[in-house]
Order: sequence, then structure tokens, then C-alpha cells
Amino acid sequence: MKIKLKLGPREEWRDYAFVDGMRVEDVYKAFKEDLPYSIYAANVDNDYKDLNYLLKDGSEVELLDIRTQAANYVYQYSLTLLLLRAVNTVWGESAQIVIQNSLNKGLYIEAQKKHGISDEDVSAVDREMRRLVEADLPIILEQVSRDEAIRILSEDGMEEKKRILQEELNLKTVRFYTLDGYRDFFYGLMVPSTGYLRHFELLKYRKGLLLRFPHPSNPDVIPEFREENQMYRTFAEQKIWDGLLGINYVFDLNEKISSGEYVDLMLLSEALHEKKISQIADQIKRQKKRIVLIAGPSSSGKTTFARRLCIQLRVNGLSPLYMGTDDYFVERADTPLDEYGEPDFENLRALDIELFNSNMNDLLNGKEVDLPSFDFLVGTKTFGKRKISIKSDQPIVIEGIHALNDELTPYIPKDEKFKIYISPLTQLNIDPHNRVPTTDERMLRRMVRDSQFRGHDAKSTIASWHKVRAGEDKNIFPYSDEADVLFNSYHVYEIAVLKKYAKPLLEQVGPDEDEYAEARRLLRFLRFFREIEDDSVIVNNSIIREFVGGSIFVD
Repeated sequence: MKIKLKLGPREEWRDYAFVDGMRVEDVYKAFKEDLPYSIYAANVDNDYKDLNYLLKDGSEVELLDIRTQAANYVYQYSLTLLLLRAVNTVWGESAQIVIQNSLNKGLYIEAQKKHGISDEDVSAVDREMRRLVEADLPIILEQVSRDEAIRILSEDGMEEKKRILQEELNLKTVRFYTLDGYRDFFYGLMVPSTGYLRHFELLKYRKGLLLRFPHPSNPDVIPEFREENQMYRTFAEQKIWDGLLGINYVFDLNEKISSGEYVDLMLLSEALHEKKISQIADQIKRQKKRIVLIAGPSSSGKTTFARRLCIQLRVNGLSPLYMGTDDYFVERADTPLDEYGEPDFENLRALDIELFNSNMNDLLNGKEVDLPSFDFLVGTKTFGKRKISIKSDQPIVIEGIHALNDELTPYIPKDEKFKIYISPLTQLNIDPHNRVPTTDERMLRRMVRDSQFRGHDAKSTIASWHKVRAGEDKNIFPYSDEADVLFNSYHVYEIAVLKKYAKPLLEQVGPDEDEYAEARRLLRFLRFFREIEDDSVIVNNSIIREFVGGSIFVD
């Protein structure tokens, strides 16, 4: 048979002839020595497939390593199954494992067993995981009907998993994976065997475990451990909030939507946001901070948050000046270039740091400043439109992707600065072992906003997402723990709202387009969520309005 093969994200398509009956894994092994990193999945004819997939004549096959989001998820799901098997063996069937959230370039996991968890308990699980990897045991896929899956989950005592399948009537078949006698349901793909899972680190961490694995920027290396205290505390706070809202899993959210209780849920969630913003404003007032710096990844809701913070500062008797850093771009001709020779507007050096610091310090010192306005059509700064001075107690609220990086503000006194990191951090799980990735939630936000306000389709949002993520990994995420405060802009109900807008956009991506596989993955993910059709009750200053429309802060 003949197939078209692509060996990596930036490689060219080439024609090859193979014997009939070849699986993706066979093709991978034939080219393994020519590949820079391990392969965990493939895009076959614009659909994600596991390595056991049987190829057909004329197939187009792109091998995927952990640099792609799809393969990254395959590795995470497979590692989770490996952990569950090891815990079941070492700690016994009564031990409870709940995958909570991403943290420290890995997964934070709640773990409970009789008599508590010691360092030796964790070491024993780690040893068992590594034994299973060395044994290279098969991970066996079994696809069963929805009714059969519900029966299996009842037998195995997996009530949360059973509830979500009972809710999802359109789900025809369910994937069960078995490793060394342990069987579990996952909605994602897995690697063929445990021998693929050589790169991981298991740690006892806080009240649970930390399962760490390679980052897409360096696929075969466990990243250096960096403590993320702010992130940990914020996820813990969100869990408390979700408890107050009565939401532990997606099924709980779906029940509230079906019963009409989602209106109260929206109002309570918004009240929690407002309370948190008010507390941050109180802290800024109490500490007498003058420079408030706000940063976060794409689709965090930075603009709405900054505006609402300014209102709360005014409630505290302050009169904040709000501004962004975009007006401080260097002249277009001086913009640094990226690795492809294109202008890199997300590079810190794309900003006129000297002018920015001079202007901010002059404002702090009570001087009148002629603030620039950047003309994006011409690519140059203009002056004379914004001559401003501020009072001695007046804070400046600044939003920008580099705001938490001290290299942006090297000449501003440290005791004047108050840093805020903002991101939607999902704490909602489909079930104890299948989490809702924050990355997917942010991409849905951006997709809806791009369609509503920027005239872009889902295809273009998906196509540009890897560049967005690369910029965040370089310019934003490394500085998250530098913040004085981390604000979680997530609403527990929001995916049910975004689904109404995102689903038709994703369905418009055609099977002949490169982004089709990712669109299908997101559509499969959205199946678990009931849709909130009437979102008119969302208040007009909500962060969600920044994406679906109707915001009083964003045009």
C-alpha cells in the first residue's frame, strides 16, 4: 500500500510504499532513528489515532510527538492509567485517586488511603510504575456500547463515571483501557504499551501527589521543579468555591442546567468574582501601592478584570489611571524578529522600556507626562494627545503580557509595584480521572471572541494556537509566581455557555482542512456538557461577556 507520511510539524509530506496490514506503530518504528523525539499518536487522514491504528492504502499520516497538544494529552492519559494501576497494586483497591489540575509542569493529584500517605508509600508507587514501564506491558483498548459501559462501571463501583455516561445519551461507544488487569474509562487516546512512558517524576506534594512529565518545549526531559505557591493556593480556593456552588463534576453542572438552577449558579459565581476583586483593591489601598501590573495568558479576561479593579479602587476612594503597554511599542523598523524572520511583537524588546520607565517614574513624582499613542497603521508613536499628571495617592493600573517581568520595570522602585496574575484555572472534572484542561477552556474562549469581534473562524484560531502557547511559555508562565495575587477568572458554568457559540464554529471546519482533527477532538470533549442556551442573565460586566459579547468594557 502507498501512504503519504509527515515525520514532524515542520516536515514535508513524502510518499512511501509499505506492505498491507501496517499499523501506525510499525511506520513509527521504521523511521524511529530519523526522529528527534518519541511518537505517541498520529494524525491519520485528519483525525487523531492511536499507534495501534491499522492503516489503509492512500492514508495521509503525520506522526505526533509531545510538542503537539494532542500527543501531550495522550501521554498524560497514559501516565494517569499507569499511576492508577500502580496505586491499585501497592495501596490496594480502597485507595482513592482524583486528578485535580495542572501544576508545576505536571498534574496535582489528591490521594487518600487508610493510615495516610508517607514518603515511602509514594516511593513504592513510583517503583511499581517503573517496573511496569520496564515490563513494557500492553495497554489494551476495548470499545463497548454505552449501556455495556454503564454496566461495567456499576460493577467496578465507579459511580461518577457512570453518572456522566447516563447523562450523555448521544455517546454510542465508550473507550475502556486495561493495563495488567486494571480497567478504566478515559475519553482520550492511549499509547500501545507502558514502555512508551519512561519520562515521569512522582512526588509527595502538599496534601497529595505531583505527577510530572516533559514539557512540549523539551519533550524528553523532566523540567526543573519550580514551586508555584500562588497557583496551588488559587486552585485550592477554586475547589472551595465549587463546593459552595455545589459543583464537583460535570454531571453536577449538567443537573443544574437541566433543572434551571444555573441562573443562581451564575449569580453566585459572579458574586465570588466581585468579592475577590474587592479584596484585591482593599489590599492595594492598604499597602499604598502606586503601580499595579496585570498580566496573564491569552483569553484570561485581563481587560474586564482591570476595569472592574479600577471601579473597586474608586470605591476605596482612589482614582486610578488605567493604561496598557501597547502604546510603548518601538518603531516598526526596530521591532525584533523571531526565528522565522517575522516581527516578534510579543518580545519584551518590542517595547520601548526606557521611555516606559521614564514616563511612569515622572508620573509617580507628580510631573506632567506626554504619554505616547501608538499608530498601528503607520507603525510609530505619536505624542501630544495625552498629557497627564496624577496625584500622590493615585495608582496606575497597567495591563500587558510582560507586566510581571521585572525587566519591564527595572527603574521603578519595587515597593511601588503590585503584581497581579490572571488566568482561567479550571477545577472542574468530567470524573475523578478525566479532567477539563485549562488550555482547552482558554482556546474555546479565544475561538468565540475571535468569531464575535475579529472576523476569524475556528480554523484560524486553532491554526495560530501553537504560536500563542509558545509565546505564553516564554513571556508569561515563567513569571506567574512573581505575582502578589493570582486572580482566577474562570466561571464553573462557562463551558456550557461557550458551547453554544463554539460548537457551530467547530462544525464548520471541513475534513480536508489541517485543523479538522483538533476541531473534532474539541467537539468530542464538548459532548459531555449540556448547553446553556439563554445566557441573557450573565451580567454585562462579567468576564464572560468579553468573549460572548454584551460587555460594557469591551467593544
